[in-house]
Amino acid sequence: MAIVDRVESPTEAETRHVELLIVGAGLSGIGAAARVERDRPGTSYAILDMRHAMGGTWDLFRFPGIRSDTDMYTFSYPFKPWSGAKSMGDGADIRAYIQEMAAEHGVDRHIHFGTKVLSASWSSQEAHWTVEVEVDGEPATWTCSFVYLCTGYFDYEQGHQPDFEGLEDFAGAYVNPQFWPRDLDYTAKRVVVIGSGATAITLIPAMTDEAEHVTMLQRSPSYVMTLPEVDPIADALRRWLPPKLAHRILRAKNVLMTQGIYSFSQGMPRQARRLFRWLAMHHLKDEEYVDTHFRPSYEPWDQRLTLAPDGDFYQVIHDRRASVVTDHIERFVPEGIRLASGEVLEADVVVAATGLRLKRFGGLDLTVDGEPVDIADRVACHSLMLSGVPNLAFCFGYINTSWTLRADLSSRRLIRLLEHMSRHGYTSATPLFDPSQKRHPFITDLNAGYIKRGIDMFPDQGEEHPWTVRQNYMLDAAAALPGDVTKGMRFSRRGPSANSATTGRAAIRA
Repeated sequence: MAIVDRVESPTEAETRHVELLIVGAGLSGIGAAARVERDRPGTSYAILDMRHAMGGTWDLFRFPGIRSDTDMYTFSYPFKPWSGAKSMGDGADIRAYIQEMAAEHGVDRHIHFGTKVLSASWSSQEAHWTVEVEVDGEPATWTCSFVYLCTGYFDYEQGHQPDFEGLEDFAGAYVNPQFWPRDLDYTAKRVVVIGSGATAITLIPAMTDEAEHVTMLQRSPSYVMTLPEVDPIADALRRWLPPKLAHRILRAKNVLMTQGIYSFSQGMPRQARRLFRWLAMHHLKDEEYVDTHFRPSYEPWDQRLTLAPDGDFYQVIHDRRASVVTDHIERFVPEGIRLASGEVLEADVVVAATGLRLKRFGGLDLTVDGEPVDIADRVACHSLMLSGVPNLAFCFGYINTSWTLRADLSSRRLIRLLEHMSRHGYTSATPLFDPSQKRHPFITDLNAGYIKRGIDMFPDQGEEHPWTVRQNYMLDAAAALPGDVTKGMRFSRRGPSANSATTGRAAIRA
């Protein structure tokens, strides 16, 4: 099957009005469009993406060893079983998966690349959104009945950059993994990777084959989980069962496993600490080294776990091809990095795996009937929509398991909402939040640095369904799939007349 990676933008003569406008051609946006094709055929839709290739994160990030940090049986979609041999997919394999999904469902014909969304304004009188965009720098306009933002939650144009004193003095190469130079040669060179998160744990084993030595410089340790790179249960099931049935069983198994690890870590942190220390000791065989560099000060799952397939990260440390230094950076010097301890880490290449920079909804500006919308002042409804904002949904996956699990739930709920509106002749659906209900940050279960730095720009959550944002796929699936899509919503037909408004039976008064 030929894989289509680029689709040209429409000509000026073509219509620019659709029922559903999806922003983002990554895993979430392509998956949402495939759901539309499967579950609501005939819906007119378009996908806009500011880049010139589909894949989102998986097309942008090209650093060595890039892979998923969750298993592919839950990271893939239920209607498109993962067929790769590895449980954690490589970046190239995930890109191919997204491209194949788009081609198989005809989604690739609806993508408009080089289209940056700038703003969206809702008119209650017209019952549609007007979306202002730039197409390769030129202004253009779309209108639509419903907007679905599948833009992820980080800034594609810049990463988090700490203010390192003396960086300009460094004589070597300084690299951000988000913008990996294609011509970077680190063969037989000394590499220092700053950070201890998922990117660092992925990079280090991949770079040791060519580098002279790789050092991970961390301020504080992280918990590292190890799982088999090839799942023997998956191999057995796929050998004896039809692909879709095998995938369904594997998906259920891994949902239960990841949710179990999360619940175990949250409910029994002392025992979880012992488990992760045992894993480190199993690979490194050095108690002093483990207690110095792999004993975090926080509890398991206060920050996201990092994952090392087959313990590859531990293995390169055990083989002395890589090492860990736990210290603070005082400043950069020409030959490398001077630490607070006074030691100088000599380096030819420094990779700053220092985290992401959050960006809500791709940075677009929203207005409703001429009034600017302060997204941070809104509350999430069904983890999908914003209080007081009609006909706009957003995709935000789980932070404690595969992103795609909630992405797919959100798309299915949105399709059911569109079907309900069509069946009853409604032209708008608006979540209504009771201001007497207490509010909490959108994410309360994770204390990662990148979350702390930017979560205030996102909407809040409430205390009662449908205003809570849970991190439990099993509870969400049980509630969302057969659930009432009208709860918390007010539905209206075109025009401002009060007689045209209908409130769902479980809706909360404004």
